[in-house]
Amino acid sequence: MAKARRAATARTTTRKTVRQQTRGRRSASRTSKTRRPTARRSAPSAPAPQAVQAPVVAAVATAPARKPTYHEAVALYERGLQALQRRDFAAAANALRSVIQQYPDERELLERARLYLKVCERELEPREPAPRTADEWVYAATVALNAGQESLAEQHLQRALVENPRHDHAHYMMAVAGTRRGDRTAALNHLRHAVTLNPENRSLARQDPDLDSIRDVEGFREALESLTIDSTATKPAAVPPRKVRR
Repeated sequence: MAKARRAATARTTTRKTVRQQTRGRRSASRTSKTRRPTARRSAPSAPAPQAVQAPVVAAVATAPARKPTYHEAVALYERGLQALQRRDFAAAANALRSVIQQYPDERELLERARLYLKVCERELEPREPAPRTADEWVYAATVALNAGQESLAEQHLQRALVENPRHDHAHYMMAVAGTRRGDRTAALNHLRHAVTLNPENRSLARQDPDLDSIRDVEGFREALESLTIDSTATKPAAVPPRKVRR
């Protein structure tokens, strides 16, 4: 009886084990069917090797060969500059001219030599001494008027009248300068003084085309009819001829 029970129990246990194994196989097969295959991760690709640049060899610019006379030209040029620094403009100009004449192929030096040569020549130009007397100031004023520089001419004439207030020609030139710049009152005033100091200015004013613009102005005739109070007025000395406007 006991043996029969043990046999029945073993058979029951065997059935359960088989059933469990069968269920496990079915669930495994179902799970394998529902799972999707995962994509394989690709291994990162190795960076492409960079192209190795060949070293660039800089071309060395070869300076043109200097001529044997180059150093002689430089020495002469420097001699001229030294003389220029000493304000010996004549010696500097001679040295710089020699550079230009003897070494025409040295273009770099020629440009600078010509530049400094102009400085020397400008300093060597003869200059007229500054006016000192009334006659000299009137002379300078006449030159300025001929160049159309009325303002500068008036400055010179004022200096002349400071030196000699009775200089009749200085007054007459002030009348001309005032007429040119349109100051009729000043022009008539100086014309009156010029005629009063010297009667010769009366006939000169009647023919002077520079006074045409004030000829019809009231007071012009009265200025010409002014009485002469001094017949020994100062006469212009070595005054250049004035260019009159036509």
